[in-house]
Amino acid sequence: MKRRKTRRTCLCGAALLLTGCLTACGSSATPSSARPQIGIDLPRTDSDFWKAYAKYVQMESADQGLNALPPTDSKGDAAAFTANIEALAAKNVKAIVMAPQSTTKLGPLLNSLGDRRIRTISVDTEPESGEVYMVVRADNRAYGAKACDFLGQQLHGKGKVAELQGSLDSINGYERSMGFSACMKRNYPGIEVIELATEWKGDVASAKLQSTLAANPDLGGIYMQAGGVFLQPTLALLQQKGLLKPVGQPGHIAIVSNDGIPAELDAIRKGQIDATVSQPADLYAKYALFYAKAAAEGRTFQPGPTDHNSTIKTLSNGLEDQLPAPLVTKDNVNDKTLWGNSLYG
Repeated sequence: MKRRKTRRTCLCGAALLLTGCLTACGSSATPSSARPQIGIDLPRTDSDFWKAYAKYVQMESADQGLNALPPTDSKGDAAAFTANIEALAAKNVKAIVMAPQSTTKLGPLLNSLGDRRIRTISVDTEPESGEVYMVVRADNRAYGAKACDFLGQQLHGKGKVAELQGSLDSINGYERSMGFSACMKRNYPGIEVIELATEWKGDVASAKLQSTLAANPDLGGIYMQAGGVFLQPTLALLQQKGLLKPVGQPGHIAIVSNDGIPAELDAIRKGQIDATVSQPADLYAKYALFYAKAAAEGRTFQPGPTDHNSTIKTLSNGLEDQLPAPLVTKDNVNDKTLWGNSLYG
């Protein structure tokens, strides 16, 4: 499918400063009824991470004074997602914030929205085809690489690691797996990686990890690609097997996660897991809605660094604001700037 050429001009203003700003802009107070209407679809609410994101969406919608419809919830179902997006499009919205869980076949839907002058903002996932106004996410390959480096150092470059992968049909699952695998092959060839595909399901992860532990009693590490889904079943299984040894004690299995939910931070404090990569649920909501408002008002952006410690990058089908996602260990787990330590986590 031929990709559409993306227009790249730049927004000026106090809300977001980009390098190479070309035009001057102004703003004025506008009654809510006169503001462009925005649609929001939540991808799912069956994990702590997405529950937190939903709370931030509610908060940011109020704080930014948006004229937003009540969010729909796709519940992780592709058919429900398409139905929700079409229903929102029929309500005269100017922009839609979405987080598609399957990213390989979105081209026709996204291009159809573009033909109707409805701009799309994709959160956390990067559509592989179709016109998109802005993607708001973090570097998922870096998630995998950070987890790899941490585990590699903990295991001193030797041993076995189980990787609880998400869905490989999801760009996030794919990129986290690729980042982890490439780093291990390059930097820690003495570590055997046991890949366990889970489709982002906690029960599947627990069952496969149980079989892996039975066959590999010398397992030294676990990489969980989504703590919001995998943390509790993993800790429960290790507890049941008598393998939940605190950090620093003999027999401890080093664990690195992704998400940065409060339960992960508590597990780090307790010594149950070693680290997590904090995926910024708060910033996802904040900037997704910021860009939705900008899109609805007809403003556009160009690649370059922003004033919120991120970089807008060029995609073949749009732009992506790549937000920071720090590694959290016992050394910085109490950092108050982590969303998992905030009221809305």
